[in-house]
Amino acid sequence: MASPLDVVLLAAGEGKRMHSALPKVLHRLAGRPLAAHVLDAVRTLVPRSIVVVAGHRADDVESALGAPDVRFVRQEPPRGTGDAARIALRALPTDGVTLVGLGDVPLVTAQALASVAEIAQSGRLGVLTAHVTDPFGLGRILRDDAGCVRAIVEERDATPEQRTIDEINTGFIAAPTVLLGPWLSRLTPHNAQGEYYLTDIVALAVADGVDVAAHVTTDEVSVQGVTDRGQLAALERVLQRRQADALMLAGTTIVDPNRVDIRGTLRCGRDVTIDVGCVFEGEVRLDDGVAVGAHCVLRDMTVGRGTRIEPFSHLEGSTVGADARIGPYARLRPGTTLADEVHIGNFVEVKASTLGTASKANHLAYIGDAQVGARVNYGAGSITANYDGANKHRSVIGDDVHVGSNCVLVAPITVGAGATIGGGSTIAKEAPAGQLTVARAQQVSIARWQRPRKKAKV
Repeated sequence: MASPLDVVLLAAGEGKRMHSALPKVLHRLAGRPLAAHVLDAVRTLVPRSIVVVAGHRADDVESALGAPDVRFVRQEPPRGTGDAARIALRALPTDGVTLVGLGDVPLVTAQALASVAEIAQSGRLGVLTAHVTDPFGLGRILRDDAGCVRAIVEERDATPEQRTIDEINTGFIAAPTVLLGPWLSRLTPHNAQGEYYLTDIVALAVADGVDVAAHVTTDEVSVQGVTDRGQLAALERVLQRRQADALMLAGTTIVDPNRVDIRGTLRCGRDVTIDVGCVFEGEVRLDDGVAVGAHCVLRDMTVGRGTRIEPFSHLEGSTVGADARIGPYARLRPGTTLADEVHIGNFVEVKASTLGTASKANHLAYIGDAQVGARVNYGAGSITANYDGANKHRSVIGDDVHVGSNCVLVAPITVGAGATIGGGSTIAKEAPAGQLTVARAQQVSIARWQRPRKKAKV
């Protein structure tokens, strides 16, 4: 019977080469902290417990990564990965297997971690390694003539000959906890960094006669860590391309898969088309036949079948029905629900409002905190004045209403079904159903009026 699996995630480092006030593990990849990606992979192993070691700006790390299944311990002051793992083990029972890994290796796969944990289940020390094209700066795997792992040496402590080795330590190890604890307690800081290296436990295991086995991953990119912003940008493109490829294989047309960013979850029906430069954040669902034009931003959106979103539109926290037309340059703010066949045109903003079937606001308009019926035509330049300086108020606009251009509907207000609001009107009282309501100043022309003229320069 397999021993319970416990996981320790090291997230205490500052990340000096990021040149940032933000802890390295909180820098974002595809819209989420680096360490969150590692936690996702870890959770697929269904561990008994997850312990995250925080240090630099620990409050921020704990706030960003906090979850019911995560416990935190703090490493203060920072004294290396071995010291961090030792602190974490104090929070764990000794009857299981412990997997220790780094929070800045975001593309590590669950399959690779499972393989390392499986080695530890047999009483051995498991190490995740990879052969890489450029091992500079990384710990090297030292093997004996029989090919057995004997030690890990860090770049700064390696000899010139050892630095030619291309098999590297990825930062993930697993061992029976009852063995790991004593090894960690025997670590010493006798190295170029003056730190307690987690990797030194390999030599201790060999000295104790415990077998060390490596799982060598063939996916070099999956074990690349992030130490600077250039590496972060490179991994961003890798992950974005993988997500785009998966969507295209499932039937989505992406005009240029190198120019799309998915910073959350994007689910697409059949025959969805996505043009260049689009950004998807949070949870986004595009039903069959949706077309998203160039340079749109969609955050936490559901878009119905056959709807077309024209370029440069920003949509957030809203639901759009089928066969709607949005944009270009439209903005939907949170709390908006649009029924089927609604048209929201260029430079129209809708906030916390509902629009019924086939209603249209095609030009330069604002609809806020409003309930708009079906087949309403909302004129250019018209707005709902929903804020009195202290509180928001709602407008109710019935079915088949026509609102002329350049109107102001002062909420709270009700416009009855079938009403027409004359252009240029400021409406502050109920507009009766089926009637024309006009509220504008009387037009006056002054025959002999002359414009002021600039004074001549002396």
